[in-house]
Amino acid sequence: MTQESGRTVGRRAVLQGGASAALLVPALSFAAPAQALSGRPEARWGVQAGDVTGSSGLVWVRADRPARMYVEVSATESFRRVRRVRGPLLGPGTDFTGRAALHGLPPGTQVHYRVVLADPDDPRRTGRPVAGTFRTAPVRRRDGLRFLWSADVAGQGWGINPDRGGYRIFEEMRCLDPDFYLSSGDNIYADGPISASVTLPDGRVWRNVTTEEKSKVAETLTEFRGNYRYNLLDENLRRFNAQVPSVVQWDDHEVHNNWYPGETLADDRYTVKDTGLLAARSKRAFAEYFPVPTLHPDGEGRIHRVLRHGPLLDVFVLDMRTYRNANSPGRQTEDPQGILGAEQLTWLKRELGRSTALWKVIASDMPLGLTVTAGKTDFEAVAQGDPGAPLGRELQIAELLRHIKHRRITGTLWLTADVHYTSAQRYDPSRAAFQDFEPFWEFVSGPLNAGGYPALKLDGTFGPEQKFLKAPSKANSSPFDTPQYFGEVDIDGVSGELTVRLREESGGVLFAQVLQPGRVGQ
Repeated sequence: MTQESGRTVGRRAVLQGGASAALLVPALSFAAPAQALSGRPEARWGVQAGDVTGSSGLVWVRADRPARMYVEVSATESFRRVRRVRGPLLGPGTDFTGRAALHGLPPGTQVHYRVVLADPDDPRRTGRPVAGTFRTAPVRRRDGLRFLWSADVAGQGWGINPDRGGYRIFEEMRCLDPDFYLSSGDNIYADGPISASVTLPDGRVWRNVTTEEKSKVAETLTEFRGNYRYNLLDENLRRFNAQVPSVVQWDDHEVHNNWYPGETLADDRYTVKDTGLLAARSKRAFAEYFPVPTLHPDGEGRIHRVLRHGPLLDVFVLDMRTYRNANSPGRQTEDPQGILGAEQLTWLKRELGRSTALWKVIASDMPLGLTVTAGKTDFEAVAQGDPGAPLGRELQIAELLRHIKHRRITGTLWLTADVHYTSAQRYDPSRAAFQDFEPFWEFVSGPLNAGGYPALKLDGTFGPEQKFLKAPSKANSSPFDTPQYFGEVDIDGVSGELTVRLREESGGVLFAQVLQPGRVGQ
């Protein structure tokens, strides 16, 4: 087994046909899908699978008209033996999206599926099947696993550029053949319209695919839905979705930059100023367009959850947006609500304590020690620029870190995005103002297709030391001028070693860090 492969030959052998199955996604040009000529329902936005476990997965599709969803599941790409699962009726109430749960799957194997859409009035009239594939989580530790993470798509006006081949970074990620992809948020930029072109200071022109819904900020449910459909115009993303299951969380740009509950927007572009109303519409569209099992298609439910991916890994997906308090200077000496809310913090501590996985990844949509501002005096993330004892939202994180130490919870690391550059920080109590915690790592990646931004200052409260950093020198550097980034996590099933690689567009490894299981202070 090579370092790059991350798996034994035996595990890889079950992947035969996986990549070619993904290629069965119908080809789409960079334009809005046209009405089907056959009169049969079509799945022109591809398929997705989400939150895959050792025995289950959730499959998503969107139809171009009312249809009944069926999923055919097979152990082989030829679909010689098929188990058929009847899914929901797809209609305008969910923007013609739907998902079907697959249960009773064999662990540690490649599963092939295809979605068939049928005319609800005549089941014999079906559209072309659209195929996908995914691997279920292993029950044997020795199989190992690999996943990727990143965030930030179509941000700051940088949309699908046909001259560059669209969101080509998704094709690079697909070729690494990960077990799943963790999206750390900002899946859309609802507050970021896409124009037909952007002229750079040196005269170069960035061209964008455009749609009506992306021509303005999203306020209506239709406009939020259109933001998700926009990204699915990209064939790289559709091919990626058909091969790599996702674990998705959200952040601010699914609604508005730096939003918090109860905020009234001071943004002249908006007729709707109530972030509560905007967030409800956004969350509904999010639930319609991603296969998240803890959310209903109407948006009810929660985004925070834990994905148990076999004996090697549990992923704790946080929601740092829904339950937070208002952005502020962050100097409070008591702050029970914080950035997670009291109920989510209790949930996280409980689930971390229950975990028997070797590694426990805390998927955070915002960084801990990077000082992210919101205006001149307020702060958007956890850190607030004061390197002393915890204050404001830092108090909640201090409580969590103390809990992890005193409950002897090992194997934790934090993965995040948000800041539009890539870095690695090691947090050490010997360097910190608050010292009642064990050392841990935080790795930052992104964006996938958005503007790059300069590095932020570190806050010393939890003693971060930056071991790696790559960031542009100016704000909103175009994807022409700064690489796009994603991260890779590889867990060796034999040794239990976890390797994090920070990658840039073109697939180059910028930084790698090997962590040993059960070891404190590494």
